[in-house]
Amino acid sequence: MSKPSESVKRRSSKALKPRPGEAGFRSWVMSRVRSRDTKPEMLVRRLLHGLGYRYRLHGEELPGSPDLVFPRKKMVIWVHGCFWHGHGCRNGVRLPKTNVEFWSAKRRANMGRDQRSALALESMGWKALVLWECELRDLTVLELRIRNFLGPPKSARMGKKGYNCG
Repeated sequence: MSKPSESVKRRSSKALKPRPGEAGFRSWVMSRVRSRDTKPEMLVRRLLHGLGYRYRLHGEELPGSPDLVFPRKKMVIWVHGCFWHGHGCRNGVRLPKTNVEFWSAKRRANMGRDQRSALALESMGWKALVLWECELRDLTVLELRIRNFLGPPKSARMGKKGYNCG
């Protein structure tokens, strides 16, 4: 039997992850970035649910597909990653060292789309709140911003005959 080649030894058949510096590594990393159910979004969702708010996810029928939709209140919340949406914080202003033109154009397009979506929602009578990833560290401040935006949650669900259901 012959020895397996170096590349076969190095990589298992389960995960063909390129190593840093190899062709395709950046593409592989970016393919792992999710647009839904991100850690920041999940943190906000857990907080909202714990505070008693109920919402719909990823309102695809609305401009910009907001992360959290409150149809009765005509309000939406977006949870934006600072890098991807060009926030003014230290993570948002940092650009990758390679392919700078591509990333600058991509982020400008994201920011333009965000602005168009917010204006379209506003023209439809909806209110929007943008929560930036860097703002999620202080949960007390985050809770206060959410409560100020949404108002009080529904206190208790009532059934058809007025009995408390929850």
